[in-house]
Amino acid sequence: MTIATSVYDEHDAVGLADLVRTKQLSASELLDEALDRVGSRNPRVNAVVSVFEARARAAIAGGLPDGPFTGVPFLLKDLGVDIAGEITTSGSRFFADHRPARSSELVLRYERAGLVVFGKTNTPEMGLNASTEPLLFGPTRNPWNLDHSAGGSSGGAAAAVAAGIVPAAHATDGGGSIRIPASSCGLFGLKPNRGRTPVGPPVGEGWNGLSHGHVITRSVRDSAALLDATAGSSVGEPYAAPHYVGSCLEATQRSPGRLRIGMMTAGRPGLAVDDEARTAVGFAARLLVELGHDVVEFTLPIDWPATTSVFGTLSGTHVAATINDRARVLGREPTLDDIEYVTWVQLAAASTRGALDYVDAVRAMHRIGHEVAVAFEEIDVLLTPTVGTPPPPIGLLDMNTDDLKAFGREAGRVSNFLGIMNITGQPAMSVPLHWTAGGLPVGVHFAARWGGEPLLFSLAAQLERVAPWVHRRPTGFA
Repeated sequence: MTIATSVYDEHDAVGLADLVRTKQLSASELLDEALDRVGSRNPRVNAVVSVFEARARAAIAGGLPDGPFTGVPFLLKDLGVDIAGEITTSGSRFFADHRPARSSELVLRYERAGLVVFGKTNTPEMGLNASTEPLLFGPTRNPWNLDHSAGGSSGGAAAAVAAGIVPAAHATDGGGSIRIPASSCGLFGLKPNRGRTPVGPPVGEGWNGLSHGHVITRSVRDSAALLDATAGSSVGEPYAAPHYVGSCLEATQRSPGRLRIGMMTAGRPGLAVDDEARTAVGFAARLLVELGHDVVEFTLPIDWPATTSVFGTLSGTHVAATINDRARVLGREPTLDDIEYVTWVQLAAASTRGALDYVDAVRAMHRIGHEVAVAFEEIDVLLTPTVGTPPPPIGLLDMNTDDLKAFGREAGRVSNFLGIMNITGQPAMSVPLHWTAGGLPVGVHFAARWGGEPLLFSLAAQLERVAPWVHRRPTGFA
């Protein structure tokens, strides 16, 4: 047990940084505690897949920047960002020894904020699964029930936070990959607006703007303060989110006002929505009415077949391009011993698509974004389930199954309500407001208009005050 043990669980990242700032604890003591928890807790959940302790110790010894999170231990997802000299596997055996030479801009901003980056978290291969079960590292287990999934693709990040290893962890979201694991692990997860946080280098956009990077946290204010510390597109990137007045952290301290909230509980036709997901939305709706908001039935005008085409074409071709880049570096083509079956199928499908298919998908993405933006003129916020089903058991979403139809159906049930906001680029969040009778978390999903992160943070903080969840910890990890 380290010095920090007695206070580590009692504070979020903002609180821990305050303790370091006031010299009640040191960055080294916090790192000791985080590493101790990797040793004692990670074997049960398999959230952390690499640790670079020497690098973290050297950063502390060299003098950390004076930032809003100085001294706080932090983990990166093993996908979507690079840290110079450390392996980025993207959850794939084909990238198992890929060691980038430079850090991504988002990582540099985390370091400038004073965070002590000391390791990486598990992710499914290429981020292509709603559960984190890569062959390379094995499955990440949900701290609330080790037989169940922690979600994906940022499942390692969510499990690390839920297990108390770190108060916040980096995550990415290309079709729900922040919000699914946040829901699955009883945490707060906000997908920022397209262009709000930097993507490069080495790439300038994630899946044509479908994928966005941020964090999974336990507290709302941690997410807000971390977005304040990292917001702003990098030089040369193709997207820039609209400016807002003030900060997201300030937004957590003010009322969202009286909102018109559209409630939608029916997703893609043919995909059943679990009763627990509907129960979670019903509870949230009643709570919102008690808070003075207007909740109305609402349906977004979604061209569901077009969304399938957008994701299949854009994510598939980007994944194929990344694999092809790696093949050129290695001087050989991948085999089924290198990549998992679902990825293999994506790679094969990408080879059948032409330039016109790609352009058609981009045009469809922008058309859908316009149609949804027009619909949002009638409401301030959209309320839906985060996931269509509670966290599934480990093994149900196996990327090496030969029953692709069943895999697609189950993955679709999980991500039913989420991908549309990746297509439109709007900010959206999962808020932990419901637990099943068996103790599994089920989040509630909110989306705002383009550039509406401050409004979402105001609403989330209001919900956090009246229905707090920070005290809820999985048994054995408190």
